[in-house]
Amino acid sequence: MSLLWTSKDMIAAMGGRPFGTLPEGVTGISIDSRSIKPGEAFFAIRGDRFDGHDFASMAMAHGAALLIVSEARLPAMGRLTVPMIVVEDVLAGLGRLGAAARQRTHAKIVAVTGSVGKTTTKEMLRHVLSPSGNVHASAASFNNHWGVPLTLARMPHDTEFGVFEVGMNHPGEIRPLVTMIQPHVAIITTIAPAHLGNFSDIREIAAAKAEIFEGLVPGGHVVLNRDNDQYDFLESAAKAAGVEHVHSFGQHARADYRLVEFNGSGESSTLWLTIGGETLEAAIGAPGRHIAENALAALGAVTLVGADLEKAIAALATLQPEKGRGRRHKLTIGGRHFTLIDESYNANPTSMAAAISLLAASSPEGKGRRIAVLGDMLEMGDHAQKMHADLAAPLVAAGIEHVWLAGPEMAALKDALPENIHVEYRETTGELADFAVASVGPGDVLMIKSSLGTGFGKIVAGLLDKYPAFPDTGR
Repeated sequence: MSLLWTSKDMIAAMGGRPFGTLPEGVTGISIDSRSIKPGEAFFAIRGDRFDGHDFASMAMAHGAALLIVSEARLPAMGRLTVPMIVVEDVLAGLGRLGAAARQRTHAKIVAVTGSVGKTTTKEMLRHVLSPSGNVHASAASFNNHWGVPLTLARMPHDTEFGVFEVGMNHPGEIRPLVTMIQPHVAIITTIAPAHLGNFSDIREIAAAKAEIFEGLVPGGHVVLNRDNDQYDFLESAAKAAGVEHVHSFGQHARADYRLVEFNGSGESSTLWLTIGGETLEAAIGAPGRHIAENALAALGAVTLVGADLEKAIAALATLQPEKGRGRRHKLTIGGRHFTLIDESYNANPTSMAAAISLLAASSPEGKGRRIAVLGDMLEMGDHAQKMHADLAAPLVAAGIEHVWLAGPEMAALKDALPENIHVEYRETTGELADFAVASVGPGDVLMIKSSLGTGFGKIVAGLLDKYPAFPDTGR
């Protein structure tokens, strides 16, 4: 296997010093001693709950070729025989290595932020750029102060397209990350009341997202959602930051990447879009209008980085939703099946509405039910009660007749729903998980949506554990 980094280059990039006899180089970078692979370097990062130095021996046992440790913790590493690079601060060292990775690459770089759809759009870009060249993209949702430098440090020198997700839940967090990334194209998917408890209003959220403009390379491009209420503000912010090329996507008549028509089902969708004055048809392997809107942004970025648009559109047909972000499971029950839509990764009012629309477009079988299984949206602050109660409107409009709820904030939705909707409410996720596993029936479609911190993934896991996958007969 080829080397990702030579030890010499790592020392130079991080300003570290060697300790022991270093290998020629490493094949990868890891901050997790449980999943590290032989030949990789282990960065002993100190986090909020754990200090990586405490797991250095485990990393060594799993085949780490090199440890990156802090000067202050070196005395505690005395018994370890694996070679080390010693730095003042391990996370800062990772950041410097990430910066070096960015400087050595000739790849076209895309950065994605937004209140909703960051990871979906990032994975879509990974998928549609792959036919055009070597793509390196963030793993999972590695979008914060350690995820971004880790993703950069892992970028091979021969990468042709890099795709980075950038997240935040407070002002000032995006600026240092995008300074590391230096994208050629920056996408803001949309602005919505996510993490609203940490901001005074939605305009402040938009201003925080607009920090992404500050890291663009000279002559770079911005892609904005023209259907979003914050478009004019973001366009002005981009120009104020010196961005010369601002592009837009959406249904708006003046959008550069425009959705002309959308035809969706519970399993997939087709859209017709205009790019560069040409109308094109694209089939998407994942359902949902919000997915189609993300596809507009992704395809716009494809053209801006010089990739093959025709190949990108063809690749959309094989796109599959990620775990916790709309992935579907057809599960066996009583000789028949029910459908589980796993939206358990995260939630805010905008993504809740999109998931409810996805459920409404799904077709139960026989006497099956459409069931919305919903948990608390976190970080809503003083707006929490209203934001949860307001979910009643999209549920009623979508014709959802069965709603299963858990969590203290969801009590507000329980009280707001009309009597003709069958509501089951439990105080805890565990109680609702037990109820869901026992109460699902043949033909049902369950859509499970909540913020990650509520643990609604336990409901998904409980259903997947009890009910086996339904055999695909090919019909």
